Amino acid sequence: MIIKVLMLVVFFSVMLTIGFICRKNSTDVNGFVLGGRSVGPWVTAFAYGTSYFSAVVFVGYAGQFGWKYGIAATWAGIGNALIGSLLAWVILGRRTRIMTQHLDSATMPQFFAARFGGNSLKIAASIITFIFLIPYTASLYNGLSRLFGMAFNIDYSVCVIVMAVLTGIYVIAGGYMATAINDFIQGIIMLIGISAVVICVLNSQGGFIASLEGLAMIQDESVSTAPGIFASFFGPDPVNLLGVVLLTSLGTWGLPQMVQKFYAIKSEKAISKGTIVSTFFAFVVAGGCYFVGGFGRLFSDRIDIAANGYDSVIPTMLSGLPDLLIAVVVVLVLSASMSTLSSLVLTSSSTLTLDLLKGHVVKNMDEKKQLTIMRALIVVFVAISVVIAIVQYKQNVTFIAQLMGVSWGALAGAFLAPFLYGLYWKGTSKAGVWCSFVFSTVVMLANMFVRPSFPPLLQSPINAGAFCMIAGLIIVPVVSLFTKKPERQLVDSAFACYNKEVMVHQSTSLSDEECA
Repeated sequence: MIIKVLMLVVFFSVMLTIGFICRKNSTDVNGFVLGGRSVGPWVTAFAYGTSYFSAVVFVGYAGQFGWKYGIAATWAGIGNALIGSLLAWVILGRRTRIMTQHLDSATMPQFFAARFGGNSLKIAASIITFIFLIPYTASLYNGLSRLFGMAFNIDYSVCVIVMAVLTGIYVIAGGYMATAINDFIQGIIMLIGISAVVICVLNSQGGFIASLEGLAMIQDESVSTAPGIFASFFGPDPVNLLGVVLLTSLGTWGLPQMVQKFYAIKSEKAISKGTIVSTFFAFVVAGGCYFVGGFGRLFSDRIDIAANGYDSVIPTMLSGLPDLLIAVVVVLVLSASMSTLSSLVLTSSSTLTLDLLKGHVVKNMDEKKQLTIMRALIVVFVAISVVIAIVQYKQNVTFIAQLMGVSWGALAGAFLAPFLYGLYWKGTSKAGVWCSFVFSTVVMLANMFVRPSFPPLLQSPINAGAFCMIAGLIIVPVVSLFTKKPERQLVDSAFACYNKEVMVHQSTSLSDEECA
């Protein structure tokens, strides 16, 4: 217990110290929200990865989908690395950095307003962002409480409040730069922790081969009658597994807290290096989480899904580990959750201040007032999410994965297609963007409140969210082709940033003489 407490004290002390050191970088809006657009590749890559993976993935998703799909759940981690990290950086990274700086947009709603014209899109996007980030934040606390309860036997409410207060302090003090540097440290902890967990859990079952053989012997006729199905390549339900892969991988392309990381990249070199680092991070962390979760059924004699839910799978698997490793795991999950929480509260407060309040509710808002309001809203956002998390836990409203599915589905479904087409296609119309916003928001709200009315395949928030994203990619171009064309001057002005000529090293591009 002394070791566990000591590690937590050191961890919290480092986080808070960095927050106060970074105060000098958060004296204006650009510094507070984007770190002055001067963040290097390693810090940006780790900030991206740690915002991506939290207790939701480690406790909620790894436990639930590892139990349902067995070792095939690892495909979700592979998809997160290849689609959610590698392709996201390659396709979105450079263009996002260039166009957002050209349009002077610090948030995704500001991008929509500047790219497509009109404040109505900005207001709608900011409201959607604020509303649907709250259930995601509540799910972070829930996953953390399971492990804290196992390791310290501490009341859930205490875990939630301590984590929220400490995260709020360093974000309020240091803004984006404090968040990014802390994410880097937390990312290193996550890499070491998940590697240790995979090794120890498999060793507790006799090693990898013995664990795989044991998994192959497990039969659950309510799932499948095929022998060895939980140790098979695609598992017992490849269709629903594909929905998980799509939501958790492609979804990052439309999440404001993820895309905003690209706004702050320092240089071209940072993008190239960040792509590699981010992909490696996702392979280890996400791949490791889902991989170890796939062996959950080996511990079925100690797990009661009916009584405790899927969120109990991973904590039960870890409960037999040595005390020192449990302490590492607690810090690992705390790191994952605090990094994601800091990104969410910063995104939400900056969006509400810059996109909803500035110029609409508060007419004259200078730089100092903007910073004050953003910091105040961080407190408000943290407080709301804490209350919802505690109420949700006490009333046992839903599972972690369902909360995250609703949040990701609504945000990514609404924003992914408009943002992607906005970066690449001049023909994207405002009507197409509106249709994407409305369609995904309505579908995910309906999925929350009238879920039994949906077709069986779409009753899962995961599948509904994946459906919204794919539908958005079809809706935006189709509606754009049959509605009023965007203003030529507005579009040409936005895309002018890509026409600027820059000097590059010959290692990047051959000179004209060489080509001839």
